Amino acid sequence: MAKTSCPVTRAQFVEKATPLKITIGTQEMLAEVKEFSTGSFGWYLNGKTVIEIDGKAVSVQIGMNLTVVGSKEAAKE
Repeated sequence: MAKTSCPVTRAQFVEKATPLKITIGTQEMLAEVKEFSTGSFGWYLNGKTVIEIDGKAVSVQIGMNLTVVGSKEAAKE
């Protein structure tokens, strides 16, 4: 199986990527642009919200990485 190559360079990503609006339940949050310590890049979201289950408020913690496939090997120009 062939590896997926990243269509943008690291420099293009850092310069042009913008935060992503993510909705969890009814709560809108922003996933911030991030270069991960692994060498990959993408978006990162960390926070808390409340989700209702059967009329009861349940507090949840959110941790989300959206990693661009192939970004670890993306050109570092």
